[in-house]
Amino acid sequence: MEEFYSGFAQQARDLAEKADPFTRRRLLDLAKRYDAKSRPTGNTRPLPPPRTSPPSTLFSGPGEA
Repeated sequence: MEEFYSGFAQQARDLAEKADPFTRRRLLDLAKRYDAKSRPTGNTRPLPPPRTSPPSTLFSGPGEA
């Protein structure tokens, strides 16, 4: 995901080079926000480990077909 946002940040910077001053400032601000999203932070929760089998509660009752 980091590469995704850093790519958008670079595109915004490239567009800013050819833009008027107002648009350039907005694009560079957008690039900063994308850069911030592209850096991993330490406060994100790790994903839970994948399940190897479905929970047994799904198959415990007689169920309906």
